[in-house]
Amino acid sequence: FFFFFFFFFFFFFFFFSSSSSSSSSSSSSSSSIPFTDRLKSYYRILVMDEDQDRIYVGSKDHILSLNINNISQDPLSVSSCFWPAKACRSLPHHGCGNFVRVIQMFNRTHLYVCGSGAFSPVCAYLNRGRRSEEQVFKIDSKGESGKGRCSFNPGANTVSLMINQELFSAMYIDFMGTDAAIFRSLTRRNAVRTDQHNSKWLSEPIFVDAHLIPDGTDPNDAKVYFFFKEKLMDNSGTTKQIHSMIARICPNDTGGQRSLVNKWTTYLKARLVCSVMDEDGTETYFDELEDVFLLETENPRTILIYGIFTTSSSVFKGSAVCVYHLSDIQRVFNGPFAHKEGPNHQLIPYQGRIPYPRPGTCPGGAFTPNIRTTKEFPDDVVTFIRNHPLMFNSIYPIHKRPLIIRTGTDYKYTKIAVDRVSAADGRYHVLFLGTDQGTVQKVVALPTNSSTNGELILEELEVFKVEAGILTSPLFFQQQQLYVSSDEGITQVSLHRCHIYGTACADCCLARDPYCAWDGNSCSRFYPTGKRRSRRQDVRHGNPMTQCRGFNLKAYRNAAEVIQYGVKNNTTFLECTPKSPQASIKWLFQKDNDRRKEVKLTERILATQQGLLIRSVQEADRGTYHCIATENGFKQTIAKVSFKVLDSDTVAFMTDKWSPWTWASSLHALQFHPKDLAGTFSHSELQMINQYCKDTRQLGQQADGSSKMRGDYGKLKALLNSRKSRNRRNQWPGS
Repeated sequence: FFFFFFFFFFFFFFFFSSSSSSSSSSSSSSSSIPFTDRLKSYYRILVMDEDQDRIYVGSKDHILSLNINNISQDPLSVSSCFWPAKACRSLPHHGCGNFVRVIQMFNRTHLYVCGSGAFSPVCAYLNRGRRSEEQVFKIDSKGESGKGRCSFNPGANTVSLMINQELFSAMYIDFMGTDAAIFRSLTRRNAVRTDQHNSKWLSEPIFVDAHLIPDGTDPNDAKVYFFFKEKLMDNSGTTKQIHSMIARICPNDTGGQRSLVNKWTTYLKARLVCSVMDEDGTETYFDELEDVFLLETENPRTILIYGIFTTSSSVFKGSAVCVYHLSDIQRVFNGPFAHKEGPNHQLIPYQGRIPYPRPGTCPGGAFTPNIRTTKEFPDDVVTFIRNHPLMFNSIYPIHKRPLIIRTGTDYKYTKIAVDRVSAADGRYHVLFLGTDQGTVQKVVALPTNSSTNGELILEELEVFKVEAGILTSPLFFQQQQLYVSSDEGITQVSLHRCHIYGTACADCCLARDPYCAWDGNSCSRFYPTGKRRSRRQDVRHGNPMTQCRGFNLKAYRNAAEVIQYGVKNNTTFLECTPKSPQASIKWLFQKDNDRRKEVKLTERILATQQGLLIRSVQEADRGTYHCIATENGFKQTIAKVSFKVLDSDTVAFMTDKWSPWTWASSLHALQFHPKDLAGTFSHSELQMINQYCKDTRQLGQQADGSSKMRGDYGKLKALLNSRKSRNRRNQWPGS
């Protein structure tokens, strides 16, 4: 009787623990580092300080200084509560706090920081010291008004840029959120802003980002570009539509002499288009700009602008990534101006005389060396800018189509960062795309022609253990780290996580990750300067048949067999997740020694991305299941499951009459060890039994022997579930 019970008890044990045996170990903890603080939240602004190896973070009521090499080590914090606490009492709870929205480098020792100040914006200077060893991080000054530098409402985006100790900001400058402006403040010169309440300039904008970009070799021709989306009236004059826009100004603009006094006299804007063309010639727009990233190429004068766009339509939902050449943007700003004869007229190219110097030209630059300031501009130039800030032509992406399109998904892209990576077969752009679900997709752009797109998802990282949208994602290239933030915390992730691609040359090659290559022993980081002949990498094609010769490909084509149990008339799941998202999966079934046959999928047997779901298990389902992954013509068995079916009556008898927890905890009193029954079980099964006995012996000594079976069973199941690992590429890194 004892042996009978021993045998069936482990059948019961294997049934609940089978998924644990069919998965391999998770990634190393060294690939990611989280930072959270229960007293702090709403982490939004991340600023890199490469001189001191620190990263500055703006949150609610606090400013943090984190170690750029390990954000969990040596954190510094300073309170940003600059206003009387009683000012919050009459305000909505969500706005009652100082939400830091501006952090800019002011000089070698100080930062300039601003926050919403409980709907009363406030700014201050923060001393960061000259060297990180000093551990200095403190507010040096009393708070000063942040109006025109930071939005009143913490929910409204504030975009800022510090140039020569002058702050350029884009935000809403009033309490009601009706007066949007692009401002220059914190300056010895006069403050300058956009024309107030002029919908030709700004119309209900949501600001996204700002960058100083050179224009030619003369530094006086450099311009500040602002990226935003706004609501513009359509041609009918009755409906407003969301358009993504780029506006630019000259940093040395001081406003006009008689017109546009203390207003920008070089302000121009153009529409930024990201769309797909239907077969009938109709354009479908991704019209809401979410984020941009500027990438320098091999030619320092050539800059690529990557943008994330989403749709505003309730019918068609999706995300897209479009890429623009800076030269194409400049060409539009040097092209015709838009003109409208009246409210109900369509936009047409301006046909009249263009005044000199051309509107939008910077004073003191290559084209206007004799004009020292915008106050010297002729009146007709200033008047033209006031009435014609919009360019007629729109800015289209490279090849006039998106690089990446995602539709029909349960997520949308929110943030983007791009790295330029040298591989064995060329240079690649690797995109890190944050989503509103708290994940980061790592995507490589493949070489294409004008008629085809090429992109490959390398992996998807769950960077936060709780679902939280990605809010910021700066890259620090020297340390090869990606930093992402959400309202709940910050995570530091290594750009190269080669260990997740397994221990086989074929898996490393099929991953097609330009950061990684097979070095003869493992999948490790690829260094383009290395001269080792054994380095194997093929990003463009990912063909292990040509790259992995001599590394015993056949040895990796068969997976170790595991045993899994199911209960008749119940549901079970056979897990099989390929390492590569590009692999196609096929399930084969083998009964005893018969030939393998492809599993017939029905309403009862369903294939999912994670494995095979069998509903209402039948005796005919007993047998061996092979999960075959195919990619680029290379096939390998990544899971082999010997599936056994238990009679439901037997399982019911065991669970109702006996407590496996109580029985297992008493094993230590027996005069023999479970290994004495080695002939009954395989090596892998014995490993599981030994580990189970070790855990249950420890926990069983603490358990109340008189407790009811149902409570014991719950503890047993919780224990078994806690030991389950996951062999998934979209796991939380470091888990």
